[in-house]
Amino acid sequence: MDRLVVNADLGTQKISRHLYGHFAEHLGRCIYEGLWVGTDSGIPNTRGFRNDVVAALRKLNMPNLRWPGGCFADTYHWTDGIGPREKRPTIVNVHWGGTTENNHVGTHEFLDLCEQLGSPAGPCEPAICGNVGSGTVREMAEWLEYLTMPGQSPMADLRRRNGRAEPWPVKYWGVGNENWGCGGNMRPQYYADLYRNYASYCRHFGRQKLYKIACGHLDEWNEVLMREAGRFMDGLSVHYYTVPGPWEKKGSATQFDAPEWWVTLKKGWEIETFIRKTAGIMDRYDPQRRVGMIMDEWGTWFDVEPGTNPGFLYQQNTIRDALVAGLTFNIFHAHAERVFMANIAQTVNVLQAMVLTDGEKMLLTPTYHVFEMYKVHQDATLLPSHVEAAPYTAGGDASDPKNVLPQVSASASRDAAGKVHVSLCNLHHEKGAELLCDFRGMTAASVTGRVLTAPAMNSMNTFDRPDAVKPVTFSDYKLGKADLRVALPPRSVTVLEIA
Repeated sequence: MDRLVVNADLGTQKISRHLYGHFAEHLGRCIYEGLWVGTDSGIPNTRGFRNDVVAALRKLNMPNLRWPGGCFADTYHWTDGIGPREKRPTIVNVHWGGTTENNHVGTHEFLDLCEQLGSPAGPCEPAICGNVGSGTVREMAEWLEYLTMPGQSPMADLRRRNGRAEPWPVKYWGVGNENWGCGGNMRPQYYADLYRNYASYCRHFGRQKLYKIACGHLDEWNEVLMREAGRFMDGLSVHYYTVPGPWEKKGSATQFDAPEWWVTLKKGWEIETFIRKTAGIMDRYDPQRRVGMIMDEWGTWFDVEPGTNPGFLYQQNTIRDALVAGLTFNIFHAHAERVFMANIAQTVNVLQAMVLTDGEKMLLTPTYHVFEMYKVHQDATLLPSHVEAAPYTAGGDASDPKNVLPQVSASASRDAAGKVHVSLCNLHHEKGAELLCDFRGMTAASVTGRVLTAPAMNSMNTFDRPDAVKPVTFSDYKLGKADLRVALPPRSVTVLEIA
């Protein structure tokens, strides 16, 4: 029997709600069609944004939304997206499909979307990524003046002429995106100097401090950037995608066998190695851990669905994606002292999406349900825990760590009301797991829970069967005087509330 020990009377580290952030890029059908349908659409909308999609996303207690990219950010010029929509110039999306966009979703529209996405749990804060690749220091500085200046100035006056009297509460600001690649093919030394230059003119014109995020990458790049510019940044952006196959043939999102399932979960688990290595570099130059690790792109990346535009990155979403999401969150929690913000790629119709749309139709993916189940961890206190799980092997030599995964992943937290929540992922594609839970420092009086599972490895929600995969009440447990015994079904994500 597997064993989980939770030290319910310990724990001081807060799990930042910003780990549950989202990402909406001008890519494929994410912004246009997925979120924005326009004010004259027959699809019910509020100032152009789909009511059904916004209502679904609000239930996730979205803490932040990253925009406008991604690679798109380093081609985007913000002044093209303000003023009367009918007078805005078009833009060719050179990175994603070569489509021509009308710029109807610009600064005012995006920030209106963030306001619509706010929930009783808190606001959905904008996380804007500025253009370094093809922009200028002046362009970025004036965008911030337009956004945040409360008094009189050229950009603040322009904002008022465009219908917004008060500045917006913009705090999180990315200085470029993937500038080692699509954002300019720069070398680390060059970007470090360029970041320092840009950051010097990135300021919040109100009373709030701007949280400046530098573009990180892999070890050598991060070493140079932290050494040369660490003191000028508040966050270091890094990206990690779970790709089961080679880049040229990543694998199908829906048609896969047990070995491909295992490889995908193994690649998902390896985000922890990436976090540890990146944190080690950051610790050398920032031992006080002032700078947050910002995982502002993460998730599964498969081949696009057959018959769809390869530049639109549209993929279906199965119970396998849900397991990657739950596993990733458990790992983020374990490193909450360094990982401050994360943004899944992406919110609607792109990569590991929360929501898929087809005209008037909308469905919630298995990944959406994991975000909804796990929202109990937002801003909760991480409880130290340890799980001893059976090995889950891919065949071959089980003594080789490369061939083994722990079958069960777990995380625990205590919310402001004192309730303990435990999230459990049984990664095995066909075997259940018996788990003995030992809660130290508390006596469990009651247990409730929900489980997300499915009858097959590739079970998914479709527009014909939108509720095929959804959470249900979990009751397969036995609460004793000193412990809790839980039976986890295969390929499942379970969240328990202990009081």
